[in-house]
Amino acid sequence: MELLECRLAVADLDAFLERIATIADQYQVTIQTFDANYVADRTHLERAVAFADRAIDRGENVARDRAVEILLYAAGRRQIDRALEMGVAEGECNAVVLVDADPASGDDREPDSREFGAIEDLAALESVLEQISTLKAPDTEVLRTFFDISEAELAATDASLAALVCERVALLEVKK
Repeated sequence: MELLECRLAVADLDAFLERIATIADQYQVTIQTFDANYVADRTHLERAVAFADRAIDRGENVARDRAVEILLYAAGRRQIDRALEMGVAEGECNAVVLVDADPASGDDREPDSREFGAIEDLAALESVLEQISTLKAPDTEVLRTFFDISEAELAATDASLAALVCERVALLEVKK
């Protein structure tokens, strides 16, 4: 899994998503874009990919599309409409673009080369204003609200906010 952390300006969301789908097909990778405010850290996304792949392998996935299944786990929700809040919308935002070689693609190319090729093409998109670190300072209010983490829960543990978000990702597996 590779991440492109960047500042995005999306003028036409449908056109942007079509371009991403073309890159995903070209490199046989899964690409999912996130508003960086909703991502706790890299581990958050790594766990979402692992749980999504496990659900797909077991035939327990909710979504037909691997990128959407990853989004559901990252959001800690089974409702696609609620999970889409984590995605990018038209306008400017700090973003994280996840690129992961699809294990079921049957592509002979090395997964790393496919991921890096896709990252290069994504970084060259007109919508990518600049590559910046977007995961260093997560928006704690957005994370707490979206993942329903109360002050009382934070006070009752020495776990970090990122760890509690990852717990929500894991709990989705249990709630099925």
